[in-house]
Amino acid sequence: MNLASLDLNLVVALRALLEERNVTHAGHRVGLSQPAMSAALARLRRHFDDGLLARVGGRYELTALGQVLLDRTATACDLLERVFTSQADFDPATESREFTLLASDYAVAVFGAALTRVVHAEAPGIRLRFTHTPNTVVEDAATLLSTADGLLMPHGILSDLPATDLYQDQWVFLVAEDNPEVGERLTRQDLARLPWVTYQRTYDAPAVRQLGMLGIEPRVEVSVDSFQLLPFMVAGTRRVALVQQRLAHLLGGVAPVRVLPPPYEAVPLQEALWWHPVHLHDAAHTWLRDTAVRVGNGLAETA
Repeated sequence: MNLASLDLNLVVALRALLEERNVTHAGHRVGLSQPAMSAALARLRRHFDDGLLARVGGRYELTALGQVLLDRTATACDLLERVFTSQADFDPATESREFTLLASDYAVAVFGAALTRVVHAEAPGIRLRFTHTPNTVVEDAATLLSTADGLLMPHGILSDLPATDLYQDQWVFLVAEDNPEVGERLTRQDLARLPWVTYQRTYDAPAVRQLGMLGIEPRVEVSVDSFQLLPFMVAGTRRVALVQQRLAHLLGGVAPVRVLPPPYEAVPLQEALWWHPVHLHDAAHTWLRDTAVRVGNGLAETA
């Protein structure tokens, strides 16, 4: 497909039509008259050789292709907006804009909080928005990152996207203070026989893969969508949980649990900032990445 032959204004019209499912409402949304929007719909139908909107009773519904295009068009519009708002120069002291970062609650607590303090001091007009990383990130990270400014995630999950290292962390285990089945140190036998509470996403996959290579198959009794909930799910039970050492230190005292080292040489966690290639040379994103690296270096010095 030759992009030069396309009218990219149709992308905006297509998004409005698919989301509003009404020609008049879509026209109001993008500032076009009803006849002009009807003409745009006709051009889109010819291009795709599909009705896109089909009348069902007194309303319009999306065709199968229209449903497919719904999310793709929103992503395309967001990406185009980011392309055309790219900057050659960026002054953090005077600029006003928002950056969106996808992250787990662990990454926000350990790294995000430190990043916000630096940004607050150096770039008062900059806003940071942290959004929980969806489960689909592994399936199509590039599409997800095309509408965000970055993703905080350890190495070992993604590939084929640019990233910069931030800091290292170690894995430790949590057990209840009153768990009589665990002595001063955990054993591999303990990990095999005791029930587990786990973080239900895949970001700890390298650590879990290592357990499998050691012949340890966790017997998961509870899974949660927050690393910070793990101590509460361990307290007063026989369960064990694998958690990052920095987070365990931050949460010290929130629940009656003990922090114990793994009974094996655990692979360290290398946290990184990932981004879409479209941001590579954008001045604002370069500043964001450089600032993130600086904050990560500060964490490394305090390890």
